Amino acid sequence: MHLAYPAVLSVLLFCTGLYGVLARRNAILVLMSVELMLNAVNLNLVAFDVWLSKAAEETLHSGQALTLFTIAIAAAEIGIGLAIVLAVHRNRGTSDIDKLRDTAEGPDDGGPGTGTPAAGPAAEKAEATA
Repeated sequence: MHLAYPAVLSVLLFCTGLYGVLARRNAILVLMSVELMLNAVNLNLVAFDVWLSKAAEETLHSGQALTLFTIAIAAAEIGIGLAIVLAVHRNRGTSDIDKLRDTAEGPDDGGPGTGTPAAGPAAEKAEATA
């Protein structure tokens, strides 16, 4: 088998994952797209390892070993990422990336630098406890 077939498949997978990261607004879909990009890199590592092991007399399979480390890191990353997404979803009620900005950031809502107090339930709660 030629090296071009897995390389083209890897490029297609990586471009699909890159499109998912740039175009999606849901945090879980962004994490899935990052995983797709990591799998494309893993496919490339294994394909080049097999291709280079045919040329070398000693086969170290370092590409396959690096792929195993990448899979372990990706599993830890998806576990931590999902935990963060679930915690944000519990606090904010949404996993939409565009809506996850802090309400005290903008100049219209009494954020830092405007000099006006913030309005809303959080400000009323702060005044009630003070």
